[in-house]
Amino acid sequence: MTTQSKGPFLLTAGIIVLIAIVGYNILNAPDRRSDGQKVSDAINELPNGLDKASRQLKDRTPADKLSDAVKDEGDDIKKATNQQ
Repeated sequence: MTTQSKGPFLLTAGIIVLIAIVGYNILNAPDRRSDGQKVSDAINELPNGLDKASRQLKDRTPADKLSDAVKDEGDDIKKATNQQ
């Protein structure tokens, strides 16, 4: 009967847990923009549509921004392929 070392498994599991914790903290970081920066970002987004510009005025986490970007790309793909 051979015994396998748990060292590499524990190291790998620890690294995965650390990456998950850091990723969670990054994606849920608070929005630290000032009101002036939010208004400036909204003005810059006006050519892309009023709904995208209004998003810039809200306090949003990076995860919210990523979700909106994925949704926008999905909408763009639907428009490009003429699907309803």
